[in-house]
Amino acid sequence: MRRGLPPLRRWLGGRPAGPTGLRGLCSAAAGRAAPPPGESGDGTKPNMPTFGFLLDIDGVLVRGKTPIPAAKKAFQKLVNSQGQFLVPVVFVTNAGNCLRQKKADQLSHILGVPISQDQVVMSHSPLRMFKRYHDKCVLVSGQGPLLDIAKYLGFCQPITIDILRETYPLLDMVDHDRRPKVLHLPAVELPRIEAVVLFGEPVRWETNLQLIIDVLLTGGCPGKPHHQASYPHIPVLACNMDLMWMAEAQSPRFGHGTFMVCLENIYKKITGKELKYEALMGKPSELTYHYAEYLVRTQAAQRHWKKPIQTLYAIGDNLMTDVYGANLYNRYLEEKNSRKGSKGRIQAKVAAGTRSATISQDDEIDHTWQNELAPATATNCRSVLVCTGVYNPHTEVPSDPRESITETVFHGHRDFRFDPALVEPDHIVPDVDAAVDLIYQLENFAPDQDTRTF
Repeated sequence: MRRGLPPLRRWLGGRPAGPTGLRGLCSAAAGRAAPPPGESGDGTKPNMPTFGFLLDIDGVLVRGKTPIPAAKKAFQKLVNSQGQFLVPVVFVTNAGNCLRQKKADQLSHILGVPISQDQVVMSHSPLRMFKRYHDKCVLVSGQGPLLDIAKYLGFCQPITIDILRETYPLLDMVDHDRRPKVLHLPAVELPRIEAVVLFGEPVRWETNLQLIIDVLLTGGCPGKPHHQASYPHIPVLACNMDLMWMAEAQSPRFGHGTFMVCLENIYKKITGKELKYEALMGKPSELTYHYAEYLVRTQAAQRHWKKPIQTLYAIGDNLMTDVYGANLYNRYLEEKNSRKGSKGRIQAKVAAGTRSATISQDDEIDHTWQNELAPATATNCRSVLVCTGVYNPHTEVPSDPRESITETVFHGHRDFRFDPALVEPDHIVPDVDAAVDLIYQLENFAPDQDTRTF
């Protein structure tokens, strides 16, 4: 049980007892007064931060393109009058349809605070570590400037679904209006595709599903007939496992995780075998949190904050990504700290049917990047759930526990094991502004500089 909150496993299995159940926590927290910025609860003097923020974006700071009102209030407490952050802040998003700089520019415009790209972790950011694929011909799926993103991450020979479709126009037959009017053989053969990289949900799902399946069933040569012998298939690396995400609509929208469910089930229906992933990135992958912690440490060093960052506070709106990921990383930190002196390993979930594996720093990740990233130094990562996005504290809970503790309520990815303890938040608050108040209070933190007025 975390900090006196009723376990989420109880919420999943039946109605919480008493008026302080999870549904009442958001409204109850809204009425609690926290010490104002610049003052601590016991009157102690301001100090240097020994903690950092990992902020989700969609459902925490914005819904679609609409800012959440609490976000600007929160940032009045996070930056001083010169626009400098008072504590390390990193934005960790599962979005993957743009470059880090564009996301930083969007956040700067929305929040009225200068944000650097070095404060942004996209779902595809860890792909920079997979250097053994950078010189291979890879098929990339998603939307936005895919070639620019792929090349920024280090891929030298990326091919988009559109390029593949133009080369082999007979492969895309679902939309009758897009079928070729004249049949012809491809003028130029593409090189063999050696891996598939899924950045995010595409626009034309039927086209992407068809062509990715073609690539997998032909060993990377989609112009040739399918052959069942091509198993295990070529590597698939996927970013962003969110089943749903929160935009302006009243209910969550399909995310890339939904597209992945479609791809996995089509592949299994055709072949009778499981689709395997070489790596899964973005929240809740530990690899993403390890990279985010590295950016937090970098910020602290740049501001000459000498005290080590001990605690990370991950603020999000999704139990299955934000809370699960923060708690998973906290478990990793606890295990790492409990075996001091042993060699660190970065955990990455890798599908092999029902088998998962770890990616060793020595075996899979380039030594240069190892040295740049450095081992994790935080001692814990706390999960803070807000009520402005996917999580809805007013959702009706099934009266029969057997109807809720099933695979159908676990919205996490297929290759992540359902563990009720991992979807149990440390804290639940109404919004990100309340989260900042709570964390400052928990850390007894009182910044000594004027906070910014927007």
